[in-house]
Amino acid sequence: MAESSAKPGLRRELGLVQATALAITDMVGIGPYITIPLFLATMGGPQAMLGWLVGALLAFCDGLVWAELGAALPKAGGSYSYLREAYGPNRVGRWLSFLMVWQIMFSAPLSVASGSIGFADYLHYLLPQLSFWGVRAVAAAFPLFLVALLYRRIGAIGNLSVVLVVGVLLGCLWIIVSGLPHLSAARLLDFPANAFQLHWVFWVGLGHATLYALYDFFGYYNVCYLGEEIRDPGRVIPRAILFSILTVATLYILMTASFLSVIPWRQAIGSKFIASVYIEMLQGSVAGRVMTALLLWIAFSSVFSLLLGYSRIPYAAAVDGNFFRVFARLHPKGDFPHISLIVLGLIASVFTLRHLSEVIGSLIATRVLIQYLPQTIGFFLLRLRAPDLARPFRMWLYPLPGIISVLGWIYVLGTAAPRSLIFAFAVFTVGSVIFFVRSKMRGEWPFVRRTQEP
Repeated sequence: MAESSAKPGLRRELGLVQATALAITDMVGIGPYITIPLFLATMGGPQAMLGWLVGALLAFCDGLVWAELGAALPKAGGSYSYLREAYGPNRVGRWLSFLMVWQIMFSAPLSVASGSIGFADYLHYLLPQLSFWGVRAVAAAFPLFLVALLYRRIGAIGNLSVVLVVGVLLGCLWIIVSGLPHLSAARLLDFPANAFQLHWVFWVGLGHATLYALYDFFGYYNVCYLGEEIRDPGRVIPRAILFSILTVATLYILMTASFLSVIPWRQAIGSKFIASVYIEMLQGSVAGRVMTALLLWIAFSSVFSLLLGYSRIPYAAAVDGNFFRVFARLHPKGDFPHISLIVLGLIASVFTLRHLSEVIGSLIATRVLIQYLPQTIGFFLLRLRAPDLARPFRMWLYPLPGIISVLGWIYVLGTAAPRSLIFAFAVFTVGSVIFFVRSKMRGEWPFVRRTQEP
């Protein structure tokens, strides 16, 4: 009787292995296989590998922020809950948490779209007869296919994530193991003239390289969006985040070193299918096609994980009354936020029509401006506002990693492309207008009278 009268809710069915698998599949998607040529072009040579190191440092420091917040506030929606609690749920925190969900309606589909574009491009390598519009059609249909696949209970999805991560790691290890016998210091150190001349071009180039590196690292925090669906979150969330960052950083550095040891960097910059070309050069055309098929599996795995995590954010905000009510609906049988899942998938399908570099730049700038930078500042505010909050995990070397995160996010924004910044500020401005108009109509902060304030 008690079971039948229980309210529907999210189910805690994800353990450490499943949570870590989701984080890794989210991080190691098609990203490095389509961005490494762009990554090298930012600084015009192998010195761009500095971007991996800067990006890894920033990701690890930010990961410590997420680890403490995720362990202390294991709720669905991740940053939405953190911003609300850090800045005050009835004041600035309500505005910033609304903006965070608002930008997710753009940045999450942008992230999904980038993976879908990568999937379609590598499919074109296997099927060269596909026309330009055929490739675009595949990219647009891909998010919709994944929505259909994700339309089920979380337990079954968590088990599938463990299977998917096997393919992800297999692709990375194939590249690394194949390249180890061919590692060439001469090619890795083949820097162009004046490569390390520390003028503004160097720092802007490093900023762009870091942006691409962060795009490839992003996803370590995905488990925080599933906080209400993870068992023992105080222990599982920090471990899943930090282990996934360290694992992926090592893989990326070894993968890039392997690529550049086999393919000269001047040739790699112009390569559209760098992983396929790399394996084909070492092991023949058949192996190159097998690698391409594996990359399609990796793209599928990462976008699958992205849609799963992000669909929980509008749901959490709507349940809290701080977003459009329709997103609070759960599927009557599977208890998952199906409206949120469908809407994000549809928007992602539209964004696949944009150019990949525009998608990535707009994605990073929007996330940093509206989510990551305010969240890191809020992390410090929460330490002051709630010193007695139970924190199963505390940031190592506090406050240094948090300070590095703040400075790092400012650096990434300061070196981003103008179009990306314009897109980010447009999302911020339109979202703020909607929030304040909505608050005015409801008589909520900042328009509530002092006598009505709690």
